[in-house]
Amino acid sequence: MQPGQEIRLNKYLAERLGISRRQADDLIAAGKILISKGKEKIPAVLGGRIDKNTEIYYNNKLLPFSQTYTYLALNKPKGYVCSRKKQGEAETIYTLLPEKYQVLKTVGRLDKDSSGLILLTNDGDFAYQMTHPKFTKEKVYEVELNRELSPLHQQMIADFGVELPDGNSKLGLSHMDNGRKKWQVVMSEGRNRQIRRTFEALGYRVVKLHRVQFGKYQLSGLRTGEFVEVEKV
Repeated sequence: MQPGQEIRLNKYLAERLGISRRQADDLIAAGKILISKGKEKIPAVLGGRIDKNTEIYYNNKLLPFSQTYTYLALNKPKGYVCSRKKQGEAETIYTLLPEKYQVLKTVGRLDKDSSGLILLTNDGDFAYQMTHPKFTKEKVYEVELNRELSPLHQQMIADFGVELPDGNSKLGLSHMDNGRKKWQVVMSEGRNRQIRRTFEALGYRVVKLHRVQFGKYQLSGLRTGEFVEVEKV
């Protein structure tokens, strides 16, 4: 941040505390956030902005103003969810991380039955650039189907797309072996369970979905459940 430059308080709280901006607004509305640019602390207000000279207090504890961003790559195991709370018997990926990384937020998601590369960060702008459709970040998956994909359906998916309730879904497909069950799938969108729904619309079931690349980031030999800090690229 340049001297005198301001950012939204809820954005800063979201990144600093690992919460959503809506949750940050709830904290502000509840009077749990105080700010000071001198000796007096006053309650923060919704829509407020801060700069480097602002002192921010949460539950009367000073939150040091920091713009140190962390970027983490995790090889998510199947059976884990990307939320902060368990869903039924499914554990959250945050149980795989040391406490210092548990404030990070996932960049997009992988569903419980999927595995592979998931990115986490406290850099909201980076997360936005990686997930907003206008930036068209390419994602690569290894997909296995319950039966062989017919040539006609392959052409439909790759050349014309499949109509889903939320729009047309067109995926890049290439063989991973001599059969027709295992495919490399390339996409730049990120709609909810899009790959699974695309194949299901044609009568197939995805039995394995493993992400190996997200933009310029790759798994790079990470074992299941392992993570590593990465550079912003």
